[in-house]
Amino acid sequence: MTRVAGAPATRPPRTLVALCPDWAAVAAASVAGFLGDQGDAPPVAVVERQRVVAALPAARAAGVRPGQRRREAEAHCPALVVLGRDLGAEVRVFEPAVRSLELLGVPVTVRRPGWASIPTRGPARRHGGEEGLVAAVANLLEQAGQGCAGAGIGWRLGVADGPFTATAAARRGIIVPPGEAAAFLAPLPVELLGDPELADLLRRLGIGRLGDLAALDEGAVLARFGAAGGRAHRLAQGRETAAFPSRRPPPELAVARVLDPPAGRLEEVVLVARALAEELAAGLARRGLSATLTRVEAETVDGERLARCWSDERSAGAGLLAERLRWQLDAWLAARAPEEDARGGREIAVVRLVPLEAVPAGGRQLDLWARVAGTAHRKERTERVLARVQGMLGAAAVLRPVAAGGRSPAEQVRLVPVGDPLPKSDTDASAPWPGRLPAPSPAIVPTEPPLALLSDTDGRPVAVSGRGELSGAPATLAVSGRHRTVVAWNGPFPLDERWWDRHRHRRRVRLQVLAAGGEGYLLSFERGRWVVEGRYD
Repeated sequence: MTRVAGAPATRPPRTLVALCPDWAAVAAASVAGFLGDQGDAPPVAVVERQRVVAALPAARAAGVRPGQRRREAEAHCPALVVLGRDLGAEVRVFEPAVRSLELLGVPVTVRRPGWASIPTRGPARRHGGEEGLVAAVANLLEQAGQGCAGAGIGWRLGVADGPFTATAAARRGIIVPPGEAAAFLAPLPVELLGDPELADLLRRLGIGRLGDLAALDEGAVLARFGAAGGRAHRLAQGRETAAFPSRRPPPELAVARVLDPPAGRLEEVVLVARALAEELAAGLARRGLSATLTRVEAETVDGERLARCWSDERSAGAGLLAERLRWQLDAWLAARAPEEDARGGREIAVVRLVPLEAVPAGGRQLDLWARVAGTAHRKERTERVLARVQGMLGAAAVLRPVAAGGRSPAEQVRLVPVGDPLPKSDTDASAPWPGRLPAPSPAIVPTEPPLALLSDTDGRPVAVSGRGELSGAPATLAVSGRHRTVVAWNGPFPLDERWWDRHRHRRRVRLQVLAAGGEGYLLSFERGRWVVEGRYD
């Protein structure tokens, strides 16, 4: 452990993160009995959905990396031992490490197996500073048998002003002094944000480091990238605070179940866990909240109380809460000694979920597949049905909307046969597209734009000059035989496309018009006439 030069660590809050990046491989190898000394440990990789998610050092030395396809990994290492991912087993193997951290007398927060954090205030004073605390934590983990030194994988520890910075510090095994999070994060890649789509977009815009993102204006980032961009901007600046401050949920939102008779097997409490998670999620939703820190509690017949805190960077739904409760109960039940099984005192009598922190819940628009299919299995069945219909009626009989590039609303969504890729030319929806109108887009885009008549206060048709200027102020709009009074208008917006191609050259002017009654229209003037490109709600 090295310390970055800087001011002494005296200012709270501070966080210590214990991290094992390849914990999935460590846990799987441990369960399978492949975790041995570094000299005889076989090359092991964990694969999920045909992609490598973690690998032991022997596999990494042979060229296996997370993110590779299974076939590519096996080509790099023919002797590779491939194991499937089991999150329940990862939690069970991780449990002794978390219990060892609890010996420090402070709350331990788990975000995922292989990642745990503790507050440094208090323990650091008792151990002579943060360096002493790091040494004490490393010793506890080693004594718990979770250091994995024999397999060449050890815990990585880091300390910083918040969990995100501390996680980055743990990957390098350093202590970041208070107030220096932004300077430490500046040269690091944007991929650390944990949002692959946002990171890819930032890279294409020339923003490859967190310091580049932090230097941007916060308002501009929010306008361009939305809430996800705002969160990333705050993290890049070392400000690990939510857009809305977290709050302590009302105590009545805690949910509990008394098991009668008490349960000694996991199968007996699975249904209870699911019902508890759904009840908690429903209670939070009624108050417009989402839990970001939840404590899982269980009480045994002999009065022992077991508790564990699980955190989320965003929010946890009922499904994730249920899975975590199941994993945690499985770990507790699996940790029983044989004599405890015979005595029966460790049977679980009460299960409880307590939300500790919550943030205002954000709205969420489900996509078509999520509404129709619900699960990956049903999605595959739906795709097979569509393919069968295409076989009967032809590929063009079943179409799907795809976001595409373009400057007008009609160009930005294209219908393509299900299963066919979008044509490559002029289809990048994320490109800048100069001349595209800002959001919101029209709610209704007609396939055949109807003609419109726009008149000024004297009843004369409004035209557009060669310089893109209106001949008069719009006063009346007629569409499909109905006349409407114009109360406001915005524009005109001239657009000159493909001027270098005389066959595809197109020149037009667009105008946004608000009619009495709240109806909004996007008009386009081309070749001496107005048409309705879209209508706003």
